[in-house]
Amino acid sequence: MEELLPHRHPFLFVDEILSATMEEIIGTQTFSRSSSLLNHNFENKHVSPSFIIESMAQCGGAGVKLLGVSAGLFGLVSIDHAEFFEPAEYGKKLKYVVKNIKLTINIIKQSGQAYIDDTLIGEASWMCVKLS
Repeated sequence: MEELLPHRHPFLFVDEILSATMEEIIGTQTFSRSSSLLNHNFENKHVSPSFIIESMAQCGGAGVKLLGVSAGLFGLVSIDHAEFFEPAEYGKKLKYVVKNIKLTINIIKQSGQAYIDDTLIGEASWMCVKLS
């Protein structure tokens, strides 16, 4: 993922991109309790929803980079909607299904759903803009 995103450990929150099309990006992430960044989060039991949103946005960004739609550095500038239905436990693989709403050379607008197994645990929509 380091070739697709500027993020580095411990803030790189995408393990794998399973597929990427102009309509949809699918990726995974498993949060480890041993990460020093996450160590003091939610009584060390559940992954913070903010990390899940960041992970979905990173998944979407990595997919857009794979598609070659735009070059440069993008930053998350807004979260339009976020809702969580179930907690995400450490060690469980999250699957993200990210929909591309708007892709230009300067703006990426996406929405995503997070699943553990087949259970929807959360969803969000966000926008990233080109920083450089």
